[in-house]
Amino acid sequence: MSTQAPSSEMLEPLRSEPALIDLVHDRLVEAISVGRLPPGARLTQGRVAELLDVSRQPVSHALQVLKHQGLVVQHGRKGLAVAPLDGRQIWNLYKVREVLDGLAARLAATRVAENGVGSTELDALQAALDTGAALPSNAETIDLVRADMAFHQALHDLSGNPEIARTVSEQWPQFMRSMATVLDDEGHRSVIWKEHAAIAASVLTGDADLAEARSKEHARRAGEETRQRIDRMKLEETRDEAHR
Repeated sequence: MSTQAPSSEMLEPLRSEPALIDLVHDRLVEAISVGRLPPGARLTQGRVAELLDVSRQPVSHALQVLKHQGLVVQHGRKGLAVAPLDGRQIWNLYKVREVLDGLAARLAATRVAENGVGSTELDALQAALDTGAALPSNAETIDLVRADMAFHQALHDLSGNPEIARTVSEQWPQFMRSMATVLDDEGHRSVIWKEHAAIAASVLTGDADLAEARSKEHARRAGEETRQRIDRMKLEETRDEAHR
């Protein structure tokens, strides 16, 4: 497990803007998601504030939010460190997503079938699908993660039930981190966007049963793939440590 402190290569400075706590939080989530801040990396208010060029107060608040979300854990008496990846936890989260995403797809397709959806909402789903599918093979991991999120958020919005998006939003930081572990595989990305296209097609044709089934299967497969990938990563780390 890495215990190095973050460096200027891991985090780029932020400029003073409104909602600074949210900006600090989002920057740290991205750095953790793509591995610039790996599991075990120590996070101190002073060092993070220095790297982001902000005061310690927004950093303190952001770190507490990350602790609540399970992305950082206590390290010693006063310090914090990036939490290890937990394949079982991610799998459990995807089991919840399976139900919620299936419901979102069913509700969205039903709204389409009943002509209860405006063109703006339909365009948002199609735009999210097109944007993600068009990303080049050498796209940055964080751009791939954002595109994946955007598709599912558009689907949640299209459901017409804001509580679905609200419920999932609390765990997006964990999902961002888990997605980043599998999106570096080009073959896997191709499968993901084919499944997204199939989900969107069933939603846009108003087939509620098929939309729900495809969406649930997508979440089920994603959760299992991610858990297996994390377990393999941990096994490789254990072997590496044993040979040192």
